[in-house]
Amino acid sequence: QVSVVESGGGLVQPGGSLRLTCLVSGGTFNAYTMAWYRQAAGKQREMVARITGVGGTYYTDSVKGRFTISRDNNKNAAYLQMNSLKPEDTAVYICSVLPSYWGQGTQVTVSS
Repeated sequence: QVSVVESGGGLVQPGGSLRLTCLVSGGTFNAYTMAWYRQAAGKQREMVARITGVGGTYYTDSVKGRFTISRDNNKNAAYLQMNSLKPEDTAVYICSVLPSYWGQGTQVTVSS
């Protein structure tokens, strides 16, 4: 059984930064493709960033140059560094071990 737990969300002012952490237990972490999704109120869930087991990355256009996804295979962890945050980044951020396992999410609110 694979468990996925996110942390690191919170309230931040526009232009600020947050780092989200996703800890995975079970299975073979270094073989997993990890992804961060977000879901804002009243909107569909969207993939924000993705990283393969060997470090290949993908970002949705709206976060390119501001967000960085990374992983530490020794710690069974994936991270999302979010800089230059905007109010439109406000959402629940959800970590996924693609395609089958999901965390509960962590709230990120960008507001002055």
